[in-house]
Amino acid sequence: MHELTIAELVHGLADKKFSSVELTQHYISRINQLDKKYNSFITVNEEDALNQAKQADQLRASGQANQFAGIPIAHKDIFCTKGIKTTCGSKMLANFIAPYESTVTEKFSQANFITLGKTNMDEFAMGSSNETSHFGSVCNPWDIKRVPGGSSGGSAAAVAAQLTPAATGTDTGGSIRQPAALCGITGIKPTYGRISRWGMIAFASSLDQAGPMTRTAEDAALLLNVMSGFDSKDSTCVDQPVPDYTESLNQPLTGLTIGLPTEYFSAGIDSNVSKAIHAALDVYRQLGATIKEVSLPHTALSLPAYYVIAPAEASSNLSRFDGVRYGYRCEAPKDLEDLYKRSRGEGFGAEVKRRILVGTYALSAGYYDAYYIKAQKIRRLVKQDFTNVFNDVDVIMSPTAPTTAFNIGEKMDDPVAMYASDINTIAVNLAGLPAMSVPAGLVDGLPVGLQIIGNYFAEAKLLQVAHQFQQATDWHRQRPAALD
Repeated sequence: MHELTIAELVHGLADKKFSSVELTQHYISRINQLDKKYNSFITVNEEDALNQAKQADQLRASGQANQFAGIPIAHKDIFCTKGIKTTCGSKMLANFIAPYESTVTEKFSQANFITLGKTNMDEFAMGSSNETSHFGSVCNPWDIKRVPGGSSGGSAAAVAAQLTPAATGTDTGGSIRQPAALCGITGIKPTYGRISRWGMIAFASSLDQAGPMTRTAEDAALLLNVMSGFDSKDSTCVDQPVPDYTESLNQPLTGLTIGLPTEYFSAGIDSNVSKAIHAALDVYRQLGATIKEVSLPHTALSLPAYYVIAPAEASSNLSRFDGVRYGYRCEAPKDLEDLYKRSRGEGFGAEVKRRILVGTYALSAGYYDAYYIKAQKIRRLVKQDFTNVFNDVDVIMSPTAPTTAFNIGEKMDDPVAMYASDINTIAVNLAGLPAMSVPAGLVDGLPVGLQIIGNYFAEAKLLQVAHQFQQATDWHRQRPAALD
């Protein structure tokens, strides 16, 4: 059963080839048996998941079930889930149980999905390798000595290891796409505002966006149908009709124009990764697409601009974790100041502290204009670059990550090298555009991801372009040798 996609599981449940209880128990057994190697889950929701599955089976028996009733899913541990621990990968929230449900997880519950558990992640979504979690590093199923990417590395690893048919993730600077690439799965970051952020613990509020992580583009389209839509509880959520993302999947690509930005194939991109992407582009030519070289001249500035804006917003968002209302609290504080300092000093990890310091510095008197305002001006230029290019092309393509998965510990002592892992993904978040990563090859037995970037609210186009590629190739069907 774990070999089946969500689309196939939907048909299997409808045709009564298996029950939701059997399906859920199968995945829970796999998690209990295999996840010791990967550390992809922080919390396994075993008892509650089986109860949900029983209810789903009852709904199907009564003829009242929707198409997704009984389909298991895992949620990144950044989404608040009522009654289930929500840690955000941090000691600060290690025992926090939210009193309410995030909009994203609530929508899945309303569609009768089964919550298998909460997946591991970089602490407060700050990281590119899933090594900053308080609960330990996640290992890549393709090679357990390598990182799965971050911050949604637990979700990516769980899908790649077939411990769940799909998982939710969040993307602030590439945190869905980069781990999807390194783990050989499909992941999409929708347009900023397409999915509600309510109940999603904030890192950088103007950049964060939720999205699905799946095996196929078809599955991503199915989940995006569930996740998308206006939410009055989120002031940044866009009130715009949601199309059926599966409708256009099978339309041909004849006449499609693909933009190839020279800046995304510059120094730092592994030559074998570049070869794999160019081989993928040859497939698109055969499918009727035209490739056009384009330029995004401010790409090089997106990385430093991001690492001013994101930490600045993080320093503000994380000020609420003070040891007073909820979360970690130091023992026997001498006074209120000691409570604040020690609770935050003991509760936050090194990477979170680093970004809070950078962000606070950038927002401080005397430096606000020099750093934060300048970074926002660069952000506007980056957005304008994309606007100009989309006047001439339908989508933009590039490598998702400059290399395949690197070794655990390889970049932990070099934050700048770690940050450079997101060089091809960050600009998309600054502009608020939709983008996705699909498997596009293997280099030395490790997955390569192809990034597809679209214009605002063009998720349907991205999914169509990705689906047609997956109909012509089998990279998305490749699995880590250890799973055979």
